[in-house]
Amino acid sequence: MENTHRDERDIFELLKEELAFVEQGGYGRSVRTPWLPKSAFQDSLACLNYADTDHAHACSECRLMNFVEEEHQSENVPCHYIPLNEAGETIEDLEAQDNQAKLEATLKQWMRTKIKEIEQTRATPEARHNRQTEAVA
Repeated sequence: MENTHRDERDIFELLKEELAFVEQGGYGRSVRTPWLPKSAFQDSLACLNYADTDHAHACSECRLMNFVEEEHQSENVPCHYIPLNEAGETIEDLEAQDNQAKLEATLKQWMRTKIKEIEQTRATPEARHNRQTEAVA
């Protein structure tokens, strides 16, 4: 049975937590299962279905879908099709290259860029006013 609740997590906090996770080696191989590679986003708390073998949540509920181009939103793992740099490389592309260091460096740079963009957007007087209005409501 598929759950239809939208991911209510703040995208800014989600990206900051994911960046910290990656910087602390979160995508490194597990001591228990070193033969199994970790999958970016899927093997972290960023994923609504993390550690849920039933996959109770549709990917369409995830906040990361805001970054997935429309033509890739129906992919099996849509967040792996987020363009991460000017060349348009995605997690899918980088995992195929089998270069974990490049994948992590590219992903970290993308998250830093998105975090900075969100900070700048939220720093505008209009954005501050909207957040204050939402807090009162």
